[in-house]
Amino acid sequence: MKTNIFFLASIFFGLTLLFSCKSDSDGQFDSSLVNNPASAEGSEAGSLPVMTFSEESHDFGDMRQGEKVSHRFTFTNTGKSDLIIGNARGSCGCTVPAYPKKPIAPGEKSEIEVSFNSSGKHGLQTKTISIVTNCKPSTKIITIKANVLIE
Repeated sequence: MKTNIFFLASIFFGLTLLFSCKSDSDGQFDSSLVNNPASAEGSEAGSLPVMTFSEESHDFGDMRQGEKVSHRFTFTNTGKSDLIIGNARGSCGCTVPAYPKKPIAPGEKSEIEVSFNSSGKHGLQTKTISIVTNCKPSTKIITIKANVLIE
């Protein structure tokens, strides 16, 4: 029974990878390169990309409930190979990141814009954005904060 469940789970995982990791024809990268242990661990540490942010946290301060705000987090690839972002997601549906879909060359700057919707929120809010890349470690966390006031 356990063997059958493992076998079915393996097939499902394989099919998911097969259909979700195709490259787009508009010049985007093959997303199977992101979070690939063989590519990160098999490379020399000095040859990997490095995602260096000018700030890793932003505080919006006091805001009214229902207000929508956004902030751009600027980063530079300070490594020696192309930086690829495979995914970025907020810790809840109220926090939405927009990230570059094309590789960032060594020395190049780029941005991740994070939008926060305070509808239905109140008090001190701390949200995280998880960014999955081909760096080592593969996941980088940035944070936003706000104090949502009910008026």
